[in-house]
Parts: sequence; structure tokens; C-alpha cells
Amino acid sequence: MGLVNVRIQGEAEAALAELTADGTTVSDAVRRALLESAQLRRRERMRADALRAMNDSDDRAAMRQVMNEWADVSAW
Repeated sequence: MGLVNVRIQGEAEAALAELTADGTTVSDAVRRALLESAQLRRRERMRADALRAMNDSDDRAAMRQVMNEWADVSAW
């Protein structure tokens, strides 16, 4: 198990107070915030990848081809 010491002030301190206002421990709030932050970054990367693919004519053509192939399969 890792141990992290961090000094916070200002917005971070207010955010921590908000996250612990319901009785959540500081440790649990920080753990949850770390996990949610990592998940948000993954989602942002996936969204950026999807936007790049949508704006790439070769990718769009490949997606249309796959969709057409699957349409043929689902017709069975």
C-alpha cells in the first residue's frame, strides 16, 4: 500500500472539504477522486480518438465498409 503526503490550499482544499462534507474520510475521498480522474482521462482520450476517426475520410470509409458487411450478415 502506498502512502502519499500532499499539501493543498485554495481550490483543492475547498474541493476536499466538499468531498468530505458528508462524512467521507479524507482517504476515501482522495482514493475516489483519483479513480474518477483516471476514468475521466480515459474517456477524454477515447472521445478524442473517436473525433479523429470521424474526421478521417479513410477511417469513415472503413467504418462504412464494416457496417455494410455486418448488414449483410444480419440479413440472414
